[in-house]
Amino acid sequence: MLRRLHPEQPDSFEFTPENRKWAEAQITKYPEGRQASAIIALLWRAQEQEGWLTRPAIEYVADMLGMAYIRALEVATFYFMFQLQPTGSVAHVQICGTTSCMICGAEDLIGVCQDKIAPNPFQLSEDGKFTWEEVECLGACANAPMAQIGKDYYEDLTAESFAQILEDLAAGKVPQPGSAQGRFSSEPAGGLTSLDGDHVSDHNASVDLAVRIGDTVKRIDGTEVPLLAPWNKPDHDGARPPEAVDRSRLVPANKA
Repeated sequence: MLRRLHPEQPDSFEFTPENRKWAEAQITKYPEGRQASAIIALLWRAQEQEGWLTRPAIEYVADMLGMAYIRALEVATFYFMFQLQPTGSVAHVQICGTTSCMICGAEDLIGVCQDKIAPNPFQLSEDGKFTWEEVECLGACANAPMAQIGKDYYEDLTAESFAQILEDLAAGKVPQPGSAQGRFSSEPAGGLTSLDGDHVSDHNASVDLAVRIGDTVKRIDGTEVPLLAPWNKPDHDGARPPEAVDRSRLVPANKA
């Protein structure tokens, strides 16, 4: 499938200060001269910040990594995880349409998207708040049908419960992710038959993190969680940490 950049592009892109710190920390994971290995992580953070991946963002990341623009464009256009067209200002909804979800009602969820968002995938809703698409398996087959919204999975959905999630999001609320039927994770729909009572919290780890963060559908600006870069700690032998690499020696390939 041929993927092209959207014909309408913003004039510029720049990471927020916190996202810039995060991006620079990711680059230090790699040896000097191998900074291009951080390309996917940085493009993904740019998309999380803006909602979609713009040409100025691709070129900005390429400059950070000293890459030719065409190399960054090759990555951005190859992977379907990168959205090359504008997405909803509130959320881009991904409906799993593979076997388990399709058998359990994914077509009903797609019908809700067509009714409440827009008739076609990637088409902005009239209020500009939402877009949607059908995707391949998201790996929550035991909790089908499901949708991914932002970083979170919404599982065991019906057309009614999914429609309510969209209405809540449109109203500025952040619905709790996880099972719409109250399952802790992927236990049998009829209830646990063993290991009952072993839960140490009310939610599984993914849902618990989302609940603690709060607004998990907003654009990522880097302030959501502390910046952690444990690989930057000095070695026991006193060797300098990776962030000590002189990045001034990196000459952007597009400005050499």
